[in-house]
Amino acid sequence: MPGENLRDAILGLMRSPKYQPLTRSELARQLEVPSDQRGELRKALASLADEGLVEEGRKARYAPRSKTGNTLAGSIKFHPKGHAMFFPDLTDPDNLATGLDLTRHSRVHIARRDAGTALDGDRVLVTIRKPSPRKQFRNKPGALPDPEEEIRGHVERVLDRRSGRLVGIYRKNRGFGWVESEDKAVDGQIDLTGETTAQPGQLVVVDVETWKDPKTTPRGRIIEVLGWPGDPGVDIISVIHRFGLRTSFPDNVLAEARAVPEEPEPEEIARRQDWRDKLVITIDPADAKDHDDAIWLEKTSKGWTLAVHIADVSHYIKPGSPMDKEAIERGNSTYLVDRVLPMLPVELSNGICSLKPDVDRLTKCALLDVSPKGEITKARFLDCVIHSRAKLSYEQAQAILDGKPAPKGSDPQLTPMVKEAWQLASTLRRRRFENGALDLEMPEIKIRLDDKGRACGAEHVQHTESHQLIEECMLAANEAVARALKHRMKPAVYRIHEDPEPSKLMDYTETALMHGYRPGDLTNRAHIQKLLDASKGSPEEHIIKLGLLKSLKRAAYSADPVGHYGLAKVDYCHFTSPIRRYADLIVHRALQPLLENPPKRPDRTSSQQELMGIARHISDTERTSAEAESETKMIKLFEYLQRVAEMHDPHEFDGLVTDVRPMGLMVEVPDMGIRGVVKREELPPGRWRLEPHRGAWVSADGMVIAMGMRVPLHVTGLDREKRFVDFAVAGPPTTIGTQPVHGRPAPKPKHRGKPQSKPAAKPAAKAGPPKSHRSSPPPKRKKRR
Repeated sequence: MPGENLRDAILGLMRSPKYQPLTRSELARQLEVPSDQRGELRKALASLADEGLVEEGRKARYAPRSKTGNTLAGSIKFHPKGHAMFFPDLTDPDNLATGLDLTRHSRVHIARRDAGTALDGDRVLVTIRKPSPRKQFRNKPGALPDPEEEIRGHVERVLDRRSGRLVGIYRKNRGFGWVESEDKAVDGQIDLTGETTAQPGQLVVVDVETWKDPKTTPRGRIIEVLGWPGDPGVDIISVIHRFGLRTSFPDNVLAEARAVPEEPEPEEIARRQDWRDKLVITIDPADAKDHDDAIWLEKTSKGWTLAVHIADVSHYIKPGSPMDKEAIERGNSTYLVDRVLPMLPVELSNGICSLKPDVDRLTKCALLDVSPKGEITKARFLDCVIHSRAKLSYEQAQAILDGKPAPKGSDPQLTPMVKEAWQLASTLRRRRFENGALDLEMPEIKIRLDDKGRACGAEHVQHTESHQLIEECMLAANEAVARALKHRMKPAVYRIHEDPEPSKLMDYTETALMHGYRPGDLTNRAHIQKLLDASKGSPEEHIIKLGLLKSLKRAAYSADPVGHYGLAKVDYCHFTSPIRRYADLIVHRALQPLLENPPKRPDRTSSQQELMGIARHISDTERTSAEAESETKMIKLFEYLQRVAEMHDPHEFDGLVTDVRPMGLMVEVPDMGIRGVVKREELPPGRWRLEPHRGAWVSADGMVIAMGMRVPLHVTGLDREKRFVDFAVAGPPTTIGTQPVHGRPAPKPKHRGKPQSKPAAKPAAKAGPPKSHRSSPPPKRKKRR
């Protein structure tokens, strides 16, 4: 009874109603396992235990994991301060069977002492415990408890390592070598096994081999020497290893990719609808190579007809193939500050699948009829072949919208089509916001690197009408495909964004009141958008928008179409980027039977149960990629700030005062996502006094610096490890809205609701990108929605 049959037999026996926990010997007798196969039984039990399907209890007796207890499986993420957050798997059947409200408890706090031997990103089994009612309501009178603070967790065991690799500094003393890890999950050193060529002080990668008890020191083997800290490129490579990202493809994957023909097969072209004579164009970042979407449209008597052409990756990558298995593992492409780690080999991502101009390419097309009011009245789906006529950058498309000529040699119809596309996109956008979509755009920065990979500049990325044009076309196609798949009950992976918790929105209401706004009922999306609109252009705009993002849940993938809160869409999936997202590839395969010209043999699609597991996995890989992208961007941003701080003529940043305290000011540079502090001695020269009732520092000559004001800032120092920036005020504050000005008394504060108890002192501010339900991707690719 080897292999899967033995596993199934074990699970079948344990799930029977009268099952009682049994030892290995007793299980062998019950299952009639021959003596020569007892080793297979031990391996099967160990595998099931590692997967969290069975538990080894007292006296080495095995039982199925409790379905009505308080044990959950999910992933763990460590905070820089050492504690961790546990994210339960919302699709795990055993998690759902516990009876716990997983939506409410979507994040569980894990104290460092309760994290066991888990490492950042591991899949773990956690026992949930609720605090006593007395401890639960220790907040101010009348306040509702934060649902994420109501429960705590304890890691029982690690189910699956994300990578099992740690990055640290190699040390050596009297012949004994060890590694000081940079990972917050590990306190102290890592003992080493085997020999190494590393020199003391170098950055190394350690593969953890044994660590079964948190009271013991982990042991591992150095598998790579990265170099000396500070050497060009070492910082980014260490992030790649720390997050377990894949940098190369296996030989069998590369062999399969190289076997793909460089041009579409003639018989496949003949099967498809031919769009090669139409003005199909791409609009992408100037440095993009993986063009996965193209558009065409025309004005009609009933509105518009829009064709969204997407690279047909499913034609080249078949389920179960080496390339498919590798793409599942990666889940998505990862866009680091200095490189791209693609989901697919470049032979496909930059070659046969990329919708480059002047070559034939296979696509899946969503052909949409749109009314003058922006409603999709009809949707058809086709296998097509195109021959792109123009490759526009966002800047070139924006120039056309601004009335400038198209690039030299362009089709005469290019300019009118781009302008008509904006008319369509602006109509779709207006309708979307009328339906309750939220404007969640946050500032984005791009780090410029020199030829040695060192940061030499940082600039704010402007998202113009040309970006919105493509975004609206892609959103429309995603919605149309999701609606068709749901109505035809085709198993697929959907992009979901669940409704926020009311208690979180209540906290957000308090934030808005403290800044002088009357937010209304924020469980109503219209009131949220009204608040966002009211704050636009004000000093509080960034704070108000950031507060909302902290109140929302993170978008994810799911096999169940539960809708998208932020976009206000009942039906939504990812269809438009199969080159860089595996979710889109799944959707393409699910769509094949619904095409007007389907292939003779549509691809096999996964079952609903399989899709639940895939959705969980690619949600995890997306989170990992977003964190790695953010980490590399912040590393290079602080490298740039360090160079700025050392300049004789320092750069001046436009800062925002976010809080006034006895020690000075808490400030932020909204355009760059940097937060820090101005100590009182770094205020402009003069005698200053704190006036708490005004929430301001006031100088002897009448200068006022208050919360919400804009001030010019210089960087005076920073701590890269703690992500902490020290600023100095470089001049008088600027005036925005009703804020006080130099030499003029501050106005009376706006309505702030009921008197609030004095807030507790906030933790030290740290620089970093704001948390969001979706990541803010670099300008090399489209937005994650």
